[in-house]
Amino acid sequence: MSLPQDTPARRSSDGFADLFGPLRRQWAIALLCLTAGFAGGLGVMRLAPQTFTATAHVLVSPTGAQEQVNQVTNRQREQLNLDTEAQVAVSAVVAKRAEQTLRAAGQAGEPPAIDVSVPPNSAVLAISADAVSPETAAAHANAYAKAYLAHRATSAKETLSAQLKALADKRRQISASLAKGAADLQTLPRGTAQHTLTAARQTMLNRQLATLALRYDALNTVAVTPGSVIGEAEPPSAPSSPNLPVSLGSGLMIGLLVGAGAALVRDRTDTRLRTAADVERLTSVPVLAVLPERGAWSDAVLRELAASMIAMCPSGQVLLQPVPAGGSTGPGRANPHAAVLAESLSLLAPVSVLGGGVGDLARADAALLVVTAGARAGDVAVATGRLARHGVTTVGAVLIPGGRGGQGGRGGRKPRGASEGAVKAAHAVHGRAGEGGRAGDAPGVRVT
Repeated sequence: MSLPQDTPARRSSDGFADLFGPLRRQWAIALLCLTAGFAGGLGVMRLAPQTFTATAHVLVSPTGAQEQVNQVTNRQREQLNLDTEAQVAVSAVVAKRAEQTLRAAGQAGEPPAIDVSVPPNSAVLAISADAVSPETAAAHANAYAKAYLAHRATSAKETLSAQLKALADKRRQISASLAKGAADLQTLPRGTAQHTLTAARQTMLNRQLATLALRYDALNTVAVTPGSVIGEAEPPSAPSSPNLPVSLGSGLMIGLLVGAGAALVRDRTDTRLRTAADVERLTSVPVLAVLPERGAWSDAVLRELAASMIAMCPSGQVLLQPVPAGGSTGPGRANPHAAVLAESLSLLAPVSVLGGGVGDLARADAALLVVTAGARAGDVAVATGRLARHGVTTVGAVLIPGGRGGQGGRGGRKPRGASEGAVKAAHAVHGRAGEGGRAGDAPGVRVT
């Protein structure tokens, strides 16, 4: 019984390779989008109108009147609900007061953008105004700060006035009841139950009247303290927007995201075979060797390729199938890359290297794809499908990148230095350097 083969563990780096593979393969598109994003950020810096921001700081104090407060805890150390006060500061009532102040000073204009923030663990409101000029921004921030304090003081005084009026009305009501009770005591006989009850009621009303008098005096002496401006807004010396780091960072981030998306889409739709990784990733055909389109082929690479052919097809005939099929120089003429490769391999491997004719398809036991520049995954699928219909197994592929669709140069000439170097290397292996592989020294070669 044979033991199951060990499954290679997937390395964590493979996930990063799968993730950044499209960016690496389509780096030109990603770089173009990144450059466009950088240029867009610079364009925003140059074309966007400048905005100046001025900030006034207001210390909010308890007014003395009844208002909404928070429970003081270790995390909430201020009684005032500053979140509510921040909303009041940007309300329509405060905006109307600020507009009146600015109009009186001759600085009325377009309503600015007002933002109110609360520093942590403080009773301070930071009122910021955005405008197209530094002076306008500072004037609006100060106007809103003063309008907020004025509105707060007015609201507190109105609350106190309402409370004083309610206390005064209650005092008049109790005084009228006391006067009526005093008149009743004059007519009631002493010692009767009715006289005793009326006297007790008079005592209770006198106590209530004294309590109301104390509350009235306390409210009447309350000093309204809405707060104060602890930091007036000054005209800023530099614009707050557009901001160079923010604009360039946003442009680069948008360019990176768009570039990554475009690279991913392009990588999914691009089926061109440029590298061995492309061949194996898009076609699942193993690449046995990568040979240069120009220059001499390495003796070591040819030896390894010949050894692979012997291992896969020890006693049969190997068919060289050019991909794409249109890579041949014409009908009935040999593909130069396939011809050079067949001549070199027939000197190194004891197998018959065949071409791609119909008769060769019938006699072949295995096939080796010769993938040249311009080939796509669809071309490989067509070639492997054609071979499968004739019962020929595809054992692998040889990639020759950098050519012109497998023609090896203009006019169908052999690649310069490729065939000569390969044949010389093969001759040196068998001690027949310079013979060129004459008939009888090696198996026959025929490439169509």
